[in-house]
Amino acid sequence: MNVLIMGYGKMGHEIEAVLRERGHRIVARIDEKPGLGDATIPTEKHLTEAEVAIEFSQPPAVVPNAKLYAKAKIPAVVGTTGWKASEEEVKRIVLDAGIAYLRASNFSIGAHLFFALAEEAARMIQSLPQYDVLLYEIHHNQKKDSPSGTALTAADRILHALPRKKRIVTEKLDRKIEPDELHVASVRGGAVPGIHTVLLDSEADTIEITHSARSRKGFALGAVLAAEWIIGKKGFLSVEDFIKDLFLKGR
Repeated sequence: MNVLIMGYGKMGHEIEAVLRERGHRIVARIDEKPGLGDATIPTEKHLTEAEVAIEFSQPPAVVPNAKLYAKAKIPAVVGTTGWKASEEEVKRIVLDAGIAYLRASNFSIGAHLFFALAEEAARMIQSLPQYDVLLYEIHHNQKKDSPSGTALTAADRILHALPRKKRIVTEKLDRKIEPDELHVASVRGGAVPGIHTVLLDSEADTIEITHSARSRKGFALGAVLAAEWIIGKKGFLSVEDFIKDLFLKGR
């Protein structure tokens, strides 16, 4: 397939490597800083040639890029995080254009196994009030958002499965946490690609569910697999739509 890489930072370079491994053609590498390596600005020719776009850009670029995809009628796989306030606007653009748009905070297949395990564990402790649950994550010192989109996705899945937890708390606490609050803590430093841990704790024992990314390649592979899957589809899609199909293949 012919792919437009939108955002040519570290993830863009990883995606390029995976695309080449899988025999796909790169139409262009688009970045807000054209001239950086092989990066350029999008042209009508790029948009006409592309069959799909894979985007890991910055939050302010998400809406303008969605308008480009809508105009060109091409599907997009988007891993940019930190644009929740613009979600309804992007959804409207996508649905009006009749294209496919798949967004996710994390495209790592292992991370989605982590989400499923965390959700199931939360469901199991609903009848075990002696267990509390919390979540923490560690990322490199260049990551701009905190908590990570992956941590917030995991927290949402826990809340969905555990009715006694009503809301997510991410800020620094100067009080004791309430029983119905799920605390999500973040640490930034070093070169850590990403570590996320859900901790189930009681007076008797502690259970930890951890996903540790070794590199960005797992995220890039998941995004490319999603791009292969999205061709021919329509709608404002979540990564769960893609993951469900992927996991069902193994049954």
